[in-house]
Parts: sequence; structure tokens; C-alpha cells
Amino acid sequence: MAAVAAVPASECEREPHPSDSLRTFGAVVQALREHAGLSRVDLGARVQYSKHTVESVELGRRMPDEAFVERAEEALGNTGALRKAARHLSRGEAGFAAWFRRWARLEREAVGLCTYECRLVPGLLQSEAYARAVFEGTIPLRTDEELETQLAARMERQAMMRERPRVPFSFIVEEHVFRRRFGDAEAMRDLFDHVLERSAPRNVTLQVVPLEAGLHACLDGPVQVLETAEGRRLGYSEGQENGRLISDAKEVSVLCQRYDTLRSQALNPKESRALLERMRGEA
Repeated sequence: MAAVAAVPASECEREPHPSDSLRTFGAVVQALREHAGLSRVDLGARVQYSKHTVESVELGRRMPDEAFVERAEEALGNTGALRKAARHLSRGEAGFAAWFRRWARLEREAVGLCTYECRLVPGLLQSEAYARAVFEGTIPLRTDEELETQLAARMERQAMMRERPRVPFSFIVEEHVFRRRFGDAEAMRDLFDHVLERSAPRNVTLQVVPLEAGLHACLDGPVQVLETAEGRRLGYSEGQENGRLISDAKEVSVLCQRYDTLRSQALNPKESRALLERMRGEA
């Protein structure tokens, strides 16, 4: 199978629109709230979520969880409208760069996912504060609305790790990635706590490549490899303002060989966890 062509420049806008189902659900919430004479602050207090979460749901930027739907239903008259509308919700792709959208769809159905990172903590392991700092520091600058949309998408994407406990997730990350500071000491400790928590389940493996490991086979850059339910393996690589889905069997085979080789050069999961715990204590 030939490699997938790069995304045309005309499609490379950073922000896709929210899905129709999310926009529709949000409009229903807003209409019921306004009919009840409630502000977003009022509804937030009744559903035990922040005003900003209510706003994000109403604007179609955030997927409401079951608790939000049930509490909002009760707070807004128990009409059944929200429960029925929630059945038709799809996450859409709000907050994902154009070149990442197809990969995001594929990884939600994958039966295995391997990730190597040498630049940033992988998105599936990032704390909210870390992700926010990443988005705030990128060029061109984002509006507050764009930032919140991307942040919500990244946090919601992490849910698949909790929702799919039988799917193996493997991460190999360079030590220097975790040593790059952001925020204050509390933010750094929160990041380590989040990574340690996310990597604790038995289906998640995290290995750190120590600084003293030297040069290795994955120096061409970060890469991800997944396996589909049909047994196909696909790869994904990303750089400045672009990303490439790799479907050519020979190319993917090379990526898998590199990843497997790096596994033997990285610290084992127990050693990696111990290193992160030490680094947390040094933060």
C-alpha cells in the first residue's frame, strides 16, 4: 500500500469546527438554561461544574460526561431532551490539527499503540497544566477560545486509556523531556504525579531513555505505531506544521524495528518509574 500523501496546505488550518452533534447538544443546554432563567454560573453550581465547563459544552467545544448530562437534566426540568440528545453525541475532532485528525480516529480503534517522544511529554500523558503551557507557548498565538478547545480535546483524548484497559499502550520517552521545566515546582510535581498515575495500569508501559544511553536508532524524531483490529500496522510522524500517516508496509516495518531496538536500550518500566519518582522529589 502506498504511503498516504501529505495533507494539502488548504486543509492545514489548526482548528476544525466542533461536530454538529456537540453544537446541537450545546444549543439545547443553552436554550433550556435560558428558559429556566439561569446564568452559566447558576447552572455550573447546580451541576457541580465550573462556569467555563458549562460554556464549553454550550459552544460545542467539550464532550459532556454522563454526570454532567444527568445533573443538567435534573437542573433543567427533567424533560428527557438532554438524555436523548446525549445518545447521539460524537466527539468530533474539535481541537485537533488538520494533519492529526485521521490518526486520532485510528488510535481510538487501535488494538495496540506505541509512542516514542523526544520533544514533549506525550499528549496522552500530559497534565492539564503542562498541556496548557504547551498551547500557550506556540506560535502563532491562539485566542482564549482556541486554547480552551485544544485543551479540552487533549484531556478528552486521554479518556481512551481509561476506557480501553485491555489495549496495550507503550511509551518510550527521553529523560531530558521530563527535565525540561515549566511553571513552578508544584506544576512540575503535578506533571510527574499525572504521568505516574497514567502509566500505573497493567496495560500501560512507560520506559525512559536515560541521558547516558547515547545515540540510538530513533534519532530521526518522534514516532507512533499502532495496530488495527484487522492486524495492519500504521505509523505516524510529526514535524513543524505537518504530520504524515505512514501506511507503506516496508516503512512501518522499519519504524517497528527501530522502536523495538530502543526498547532494549531504555530503562525497564520499574527503573523508569523509580527515575521519575526521584525526579519528582528533586522538583
